[in-house]
Amino acid sequence: MPYKLIVFDWDGTLMDSEARIVACIQAAFSDLDLPLPTPEAARDIIGLGLDEALAVLMPESGPEGRRALIERYRHHFLVANETPSYLFPGAVETLDWLRSRGHLLAVATGKSRRGLDLVLDSTGLGGHFQATRCADETFSKPHPAMLLELMDELGVRGAETLMVGDTEYDMQMAHNAGACALAVCYGVHSPERLLAQGPLGCLADLVDMPAWLERRRRLDRDGEELT
Repeated sequence: MPYKLIVFDWDGTLMDSEARIVACIQAAFSDLDLPLPTPEAARDIIGLGLDEALAVLMPESGPEGRRALIERYRHHFLVANETPSYLFPGAVETLDWLRSRGHLLAVATGKSRRGLDLVLDSTGLGGHFQATRCADETFSKPHPAMLLELMDELGVRGAETLMVGDTEYDMQMAHNAGACALAVCYGVHSPERLLAQGPLGCLADLVDMPAWLERRRRLDRDGEELT
């Protein structure tokens, strides 16, 4: 197989949680009587670790100000906000197919450990992944630490690792870690932004991934051009 390890971003790649994240960011700013970021600005930082994301949205804030925002955001995301989030169509079937083909699976996400554990439990997908990394455990994307730690834990080289994500931060992290990158163009960043980072492809739908991987196998075997 061309990739022993396939690492997924979570929000915007496996789960459609954009509306919930944007609502919780705006609620956190409102709680502290701060000017609300636009939905577009809040959407654009999805994928970063929470501290790094808030530093982008409020660059004049110091660590103490960001800690207060993080506390309010987590209150809304974990407790108060009821905006539903759903797995993208075909996510479970794609993960099942990858497992059946012997791929190791992992998650590298800007979510907190508490937040990721919550959604892994609620979706029943925890058992699908051999390892996971969250932004509050190591450096945020696009720093390569999450991928490097996952590869080291699972004994896989960069050339054997495929990072799948919906943001330029995912693509940059893969490049920084010496891994391969595959974009999905239904998430928060536009196909143009994603393709500017040089991924191997940009999928319109997650269910297209098995066919894409099969074409990669033929390319590796026969030198066939991948389109």
